[in-house]
Amino acid sequence: MKRLLIATGGGDCPGLNAVIRAVVHRASQEKDWEVLGSIQAFNGILWEPTEVVMLDNEKVAGIHFQGGTIIETTNKGGPFAWPVKDKNGKWTSVDRSDEMIRKLQIMHVDAVINIGGDGSQRISEQLYRKGLNIIGVPKTIDNDLSSTDSTFGFQTAVEIATEAVDKLVTTAASHNRVFVMEVMGREAGWIAMNAAVAGGADVCLIPEMPYDIEVVKEALEKRFKRDRGFAVVVVAEGAHAKNSKMEVQENDEVGYANPKLGGIARRLIDQLKAAGFEHDMRETVLGHLQRGGVPIAYDRVLSAQFGVKAFEMALAGDFGKMVAYRHPEFVAVPLKDAIAKPNLVTPDNALVKTCKGLGISMGV
Repeated sequence: MKRLLIATGGGDCPGLNAVIRAVVHRASQEKDWEVLGSIQAFNGILWEPTEVVMLDNEKVAGIHFQGGTIIETTNKGGPFAWPVKDKNGKWTSVDRSDEMIRKLQIMHVDAVINIGGDGSQRISEQLYRKGLNIIGVPKTIDNDLSSTDSTFGFQTAVEIATEAVDKLVTTAASHNRVFVMEVMGREAGWIAMNAAVAGGADVCLIPEMPYDIEVVKEALEKRFKRDRGFAVVVVAEGAHAKNSKMEVQENDEVGYANPKLGGIARRLIDQLKAAGFEHDMRETVLGHLQRGGVPIAYDRVLSAQFGVKAFEMALAGDFGKMVAYRHPEFVAVPLKDAIAKPNLVTPDNALVKTCKGLGISMGV
């Protein structure tokens, strides 16, 4: 009997369970494969005692429309940076990757499918170079992996953000206010731009295009005649003004390597006030609402296709690669290529041109 291990790492997003279900259902058609799930990414392997679960058709029945992941996830630590406290009480990290690979060998794991974003796939690539039979499945609601046309969870996040813009438009109009809505997007502004276009926002600010506060102010002033008018601004969490940096909060979480963002909506309001904008303003931060809930049909289908393709790569022994959607096909790309370049918004992007054509200010 051959054994496959599934891990879900990084932030959760709608569609993870649909991928897990697809892998298990496809594996069940082969009489000599069984599937395990590692709890909280690779923590389940590194913990003592080991914490893994058997995944069969009964275990995954009906999970395809559930948000989150039944095997849990984490974006802290990992096999190459396992948090430990030294004798002085300070936290540091150690490399436990070799130990983890040995444990997987003892468990007779023949293949690993690692579902995660950029950081998770960097771990996949490092583990593959150490000899682990591993396959990556791209998961990021930011849609910032350039090797795949789309990642599951992204469209659901856009749908949630768009619904929020729809709701803010009515209350903004009722109160003659400007609402600044902050969405996820550390380095990439895809969620912000799609929600701005779909929701009819007036301003969209993204990390790739540092904004000029005077340009933003001018765009908003045009939405008011005397004290009557309203506007909605959609801003990605990583957006920032020219000659400034991202709005980063202090973070003392052990093992969390990424900068903790959040606060650009309030910072933007303060900047507008300092620039002389006098109309009423409020901020709304969607935060983790974008990660939760039921995946829309598109993401369920995409997740299922990723999961089936990932298992078939394991079946063929096609390791060291990540599943990628290259319309209309699902292909395998080397992990080193998959993580080589992020998928960022460029000034000549078609959606940027659409924003400008609709009169949406990008702050530049």
